[in-house]
Amino acid sequence: KMTVKAVKMPCTAPNVYAKVPDGGWGWTVAFAFFFVEALTYGIIKSFGVFFNDLMESFDETNSRISWIISICVFVQTFTAPLSTVLSNRFGHRFVVMAGGVLVSTGMVTASFARSVVDMYVTIGIISGLGYCLSFLPTVTILSQYFDKRRSLVTAVASTGECFAVFSFAPAITALKEQIGWRYSLLSVGVLQLSIVICGSLLRPILIKEQEEVKVQPPEEPTETKYMLENEQTRTSIESIDSGVEITTSPSNVPGKTKAEPKSEEPKEPVQILVENNSTPPEPKTKLLDFSVMRDYSFICYAFFGLFATLGFFAPSLYIIPLSLSLGIGKDHSAYILSAMAIAEVFGRISAGWVLNKKPIRKIYIELICVVLLSVALFAFPFASEFWGLMICSIFFGFMLGTVAGTHIPLLAEDDVVGIARMSSAAGVYVFIQSLAGLAGPPLAGVLVDTTQNYSSAFYSCAAGMVLGAVFLSLVRPCKVGLCHHHQQQQQQQQQGAEESPGGVVSDLPDDFIDMDIGKAEHSGKGCDGV
Repeated sequence: KMTVKAVKMPCTAPNVYAKVPDGGWGWTVAFAFFFVEALTYGIIKSFGVFFNDLMESFDETNSRISWIISICVFVQTFTAPLSTVLSNRFGHRFVVMAGGVLVSTGMVTASFARSVVDMYVTIGIISGLGYCLSFLPTVTILSQYFDKRRSLVTAVASTGECFAVFSFAPAITALKEQIGWRYSLLSVGVLQLSIVICGSLLRPILIKEQEEVKVQPPEEPTETKYMLENEQTRTSIESIDSGVEITTSPSNVPGKTKAEPKSEEPKEPVQILVENNSTPPEPKTKLLDFSVMRDYSFICYAFFGLFATLGFFAPSLYIIPLSLSLGIGKDHSAYILSAMAIAEVFGRISAGWVLNKKPIRKIYIELICVVLLSVALFAFPFASEFWGLMICSIFFGFMLGTVAGTHIPLLAEDDVVGIARMSSAAGVYVFIQSLAGLAGPPLAGVLVDTTQNYSSAFYSCAAGMVLGAVFLSLVRPCKVGLCHHHQQQQQQQQQGAEESPGGVVSDLPDDFIDMDIGKAEHSGKGCDGV
C-alpha cells in the first residue's frame, strides 16, 4: 500500500508527496488562509465604520464614499487573471507576500488622504490589487493540499472573514474614539502587513508518484555454481552403474557454467517501491490556460457566478436602511446584521461538513443551497417587524455561508474543471464576477431611488440568484454531454484504427475473444472431470 511520504527539504523548497496529503503542511496553509481571509474580506466588510468620518472630513455624500469599496472590490475581482499569471510564473508564496505589501501600503497611504479621490487611488486601486494577489493564490494552493477534506477545510478556514467582522468593527470603533479615524486607519494598514507572514507559510506542493521496479534476485557466485556441479557429478557416479562422461565442454569450465539444481523452484522477482528521484523535463506551464473557456460546463458555472454575485451585496448594504424604514431602532438593526454574520459562520461550516461526505454529488448540493438562498431574498420584503427581519437575516446568513464558502473551491471538482486547471479557472471565474460586483450595488441603488422602496433591491438580487440557479443546474448536464462526445470520438478513432491497409474492415465481433476464452475454459473443466 502506497503511503504518504514527505521528502525533507529546506524551508524554501516545495513539499514533495507521493499523493495529495490531505493534511501535513496543509494545516499550516489552512491556518494562513484563515488570517488572509480575515485581513482581506474581513477589513472590507468592516470598512463601514469609517463612512461617517469620511463624509464629515471630506464633505462628501454617502454614494461617493461608497465608491471607495466598490472600486476596491472591482479591482480585486477584475485583476484575478493577473493574479493567476503571476502565481504560475513566480509562485503563490511570492505573489501573496507582494499582495500583503500592496494592501498595507494602500491603507497606510489612505490615512494621509486629503480628498475622496485620494481614497479611490489608495484603497480602491492599490489595496484592491493587493487583496486580489493575497486572497486568490491562497485559496488555490490550499485546494492542492487537500482532496477528501477539501470542502470542509476550506469552509472552516474561510470563517476568518466572519470572525473578523465581530472583532474588527467594535475594536476599530473604540480605537477611533481614542486616536481618531486617521490613526485608526493607519493601525489597520500596519496590521494588514501580517499578510506577508501568512504568505511566507505557503510552501508549494509537488506530487511525485512512486514507481514500481522489479529487481531480479542476485546471481550466485561462479565458484558456488562450479562446486555444486561437481557435487552433482560425483553423486551421479556413485549411484549409477553406467559411467558419466566428463568432457571439457564449455559448460564445465568455471565461469561459464549454467547448471543449476533442477529441484529448486525459480525465485520470483522481488518488487520494491522506490522513489523517482530523476527529474524528467517537465512540460512548460501555461501562465493562463484559456482552454477552460471552451468547456461548456465552466461557461455555465461562470454565468452562475455572474448572476449569483448580484445577490451577495443587497442584504449587507440595505438591511439596516430597510429596518430603519420599518421603524426599528439603530441598536436592534445592528443586532440583525450581527445575527446574519453569526449564521454565516455556521453555514460555511455546515456546507463544508456536508460536502465532505462520500459519495455525494457536490454540484447538486450547491444547487439546493442557491435555490434556498433565492427563497431567503424573496422573503425579506414580506417582513414587517423586528423578528421577521431577524428570521430572514439568520436564514439568509446561513444559506449565504453555504454558497460563499464553497463556490470557488467547487471549481476543483471534476464536474466543473478539475484540480489541474483550477488556478486558471479561478482567475477567469473571479474576473467574470467582477462585472456583477461593480454593477450590482449601483443597480440596486437605482431601483431604490426610482421606487423609493428598499424591497426592490432585494427583488432584483433574488432575480439574479434565480438566474444563477438556472445556469448552475446546467453544469452537470453539459459536463456529461461533453464526456459522451469525447467517448464517441475515441470510439470512431478506434474503429478507424481497426481498418486494414487495404481498406478491408474486420468483421469479427467485439466479444469474439471472450467467446473463445469461455469455450476453452469449459473444455478444460471437462477434461479435468475425465
